[in-house]
Amino acid sequence: MEYTVQKLGHIAGVSTRTLRYYDEIGILKPARTSSSGYRIYGQAEVDRLQQILFYRELGLSLEQIKEIVTSPGFDAAAALREHREQLLDRRKQLDALISNVEKTIAAAEGRITMSDKEKFEGFKKRLIEENEAKYGEEVRQKYGDDQVDKSNQKLMNMTEEQHAAAARLAGGITAALAEAMESGDAAGEPAQRAAALHKQWLTMYWDQYNKEAHAGLAQMYVDDERFRAYYDAERPGTAELLRDAILIFTGMNEN
Repeated sequence: MEYTVQKLGHIAGVSTRTLRYYDEIGILKPARTSSSGYRIYGQAEVDRLQQILFYRELGLSLEQIKEIVTSPGFDAAAALREHREQLLDRRKQLDALISNVEKTIAAAEGRITMSDKEKFEGFKKRLIEENEAKYGEEVRQKYGDDQVDKSNQKLMNMTEEQHAAAARLAGGITAALAEAMESGDAAGEPAQRAAALHKQWLTMYWDQYNKEAHAGLAQMYVDDERFRAYYDAERPGTAELLRDAILIFTGMNEN
């Protein structure tokens, strides 16, 4: 079956302006243009639009989606299976939050008592599941299932005060790195302060700390584009500076 831009927009719930924009940027071209100048979309384009909307729902940018769906090796069936897994993960996160809200309502109505730790369980579970979805494969490969599972359990056992302390440490790392980037000196005081704070932050999550693992994680920040993008969001080069500072801090730069 074929559709005009208006009909496809209607059944997909997107505007004709959006479909025209997708055509302009090359992410969804019509199958053909009619003699009257209308864009005509076939089944392949309908399926492509469905994939695009799936990826948009998962929070990917159009640039990222274009790179995926226009790749010569793109496998639509595999992509759908991946979508399903990610949606199931999201459902788990929502179920945990809903359960937390229901408990909180019951506690507020006096039907149950709820500890301070329980009040934050849903948020902690969501954080763990998000981290597993984004980085789980790489981190488990590097450090092993046992270490990662212990780290996740440590996070689940955190008190509200410990969680707040970890957030303060993360803020301190960001501030120290911003200061260190002014000179670009990984051995300077601000960069070494960032490395020391980073160690403190890690000890709140890791079951055991060792400098080799710390240095290895710092290298991952540079090698993995997702970690690099996180640290380089405000200023490119920050991930490398942190890596170099940690290598100096741990003494691993001499190996």
